[in-house]
Amino acid sequence: MKTFDQLKVKIFADGANLDAILELYRNPYITGFTTNPTLMRQSHITDYEKFSRQVLEYIPDRPVSFEVFSDEFDEMERQAHKIASWGKNVYVKIPVTNTRRVSAVELVSRLAAEGVQLNVTALMTLEQVRAVSAVLKDYAPSYISVFAGRIADTGRDPMPLMKEAVEIMSPYKTQELIWASPRELLNIIHADEIGCHIITVTHDILKKLSLVGKDLDEYSLDTVKMFYTDAQKAGYWL
Repeated sequence: MKTFDQLKVKIFADGANLDAILELYRNPYITGFTTNPTLMRQSHITDYEKFSRQVLEYIPDRPVSFEVFSDEFDEMERQAHKIASWGKNVYVKIPVTNTRRVSAVELVSRLAAEGVQLNVTALMTLEQVRAVSAVLKDYAPSYISVFAGRIADTGRDPMPLMKEAVEIMSPYKTQELIWASPRELLNIIHADEIGCHIITVTHDILKKLSLVGKDLDEYSLDTVKMFYTDAQKAGYWL
């Protein structure tokens, strides 16, 4: 089994807690950051631009993705240009459709041709990957975020789909595939195995990175010690 140092997949931290983001920024293994309106709401962020600019003030040298939040494409476009203006390391997240199931491919095509760095998000089918990849071309560095974890939640194995997505995007040198919404640390290994470029990982999963490659006999012993120690601390007796 590979050790963590041998993995080729890049790890981006996914979250919206500024303190946690800054702590992870000190970790050289974390090479980028992503967030979204849901994560920001969960972190009780009320001023979208203020929070985003704070993040960029501390992190000027690694890619950071911020998402538009309109449901109308003309307003998405305005927001995209404004977000992109905040820094050279900014990627603008555009959902693959709006809430009415209308494809965002035309908007993605325009923004990409204008040189906006994009992170097209919430994809779950190969048809979506093909359509988005075809319009992103090699205009500007871009990400395509396929929500492999949510695909797995439906009982489908995301590995074949993600592997084919890598192939679909392979003619374009500026496009990178993101394995989004992982459910466990093993997904990092899965993403690496199929040649996925990036995986976005939540802070809870990132806490387990030190376990990659850990000796299983030692891990077994650690588990036994945990049970014993907790029983002693609880004062259990029979």
